[in-house]
Amino acid sequence: MPIVSTQRMDLEAGSLPTHRLLTVNGEREPSEELDPYITDVDEAKLADFLRDMMVLRRMDTEATALQRQGELGLWAPLLGQEAAQIGSVRATREDDFIFPSYREHGVAWARGVKAEDLLSVWRGVTPSGWDPNEVNIACQQIVIGSQALHAAGYAMGIKFDGGTQISLGYFGDGATSQGDVNEAMVFAASYQAPVLFFCQNNQWAISEPVSLQARTQLADRAAGFGLKAWRVDGNDVLAVHAVTRAALEHVRAGQGPAFVEAVTYRMGPHTTADDPTRYRSEQELESWRAKDPIDRLTKHLESLGADVQKYLSRGETAADELAAALRQAITTMPDPQPTALFAHVYAEPHEALAQAEHDYLQYLEGFDTGESK
Repeated sequence: MPIVSTQRMDLEAGSLPTHRLLTVNGEREPSEELDPYITDVDEAKLADFLRDMMVLRRMDTEATALQRQGELGLWAPLLGQEAAQIGSVRATREDDFIFPSYREHGVAWARGVKAEDLLSVWRGVTPSGWDPNEVNIACQQIVIGSQALHAAGYAMGIKFDGGTQISLGYFGDGATSQGDVNEAMVFAASYQAPVLFFCQNNQWAISEPVSLQARTQLADRAAGFGLKAWRVDGNDVLAVHAVTRAALEHVRAGQGPAFVEAVTYRMGPHTTADDPTRYRSEQELESWRAKDPIDRLTKHLESLGADVQKYLSRGETAADELAAALRQAITTMPDPQPTALFAHVYAEPHEALAQAEHDYLQYLEGFDTGESK
């Protein structure tokens, strides 16, 4: 299969500016609009962002290796999208409720989900690795875009209950062409629900470039529904943090739902079942490697005169510890019993489900050779 044309949509094409606070060389660019939202972001907080992104990248690398070694059934890498996830989730309040897609591993981890609980789903030992109510983040959604409806519905409930928290729905560029996402924005706008839709535009919907499905900025679609929209350089963790804070302030003030398009890039495959060399060029990859979010923040810290080596060492230590603990947990994780398949389908006893469980266990008994007795 030949590589398709990789002519990209101009990052500036459309009605909105693409906000940026750090150049690819780590130089700080002032912004009259965004600077008020990061007055508390000092060197220590920047170093925390760096540590978070380093740990997240290591978790992603370890998960990919575990899948290649047969320990996971599948994995959806997020390499290159660390700034979009860490910068945005660190701007939320603990009581804001998040609805992620299947690639927001960093969002879940930053919310307190253990890495092994996150990977247990991809190992196939549980349908959901954590209790959403304990960390205010729903389990990952595989169906493209459906979590946007969940986010909009939850936000409507917040409004009806008179709450002050916000609902956030994460999705990728491909999901903006799904009916669920567009319907979610219709409902959110109609009810003026307190919801923020956060789109990580990583340039590729599996093997289809974003330029195929959009002739202008994705954020322009949100404006068409009446949502306040922002566009930001998704590889600039500082700008993502500021823009997300601005959007959350808008929503929390009762001014209606909002939309953020974070322009980033998926450096790895769509999932570990994908071969991206079949549809994109090395030249394109190289152009985005120069915009790496971790390198950019490291260079910015250097420009501040910070002890960067100390921060890098701290990040590497935290990443090593997580990787070791994750591998130990995954490789020793027991397989579930067959009856677990029926354990949490209904809240109350269900006759048809009980019969299905009985029939399935009888079926399994037909394979019993007696060797285990």
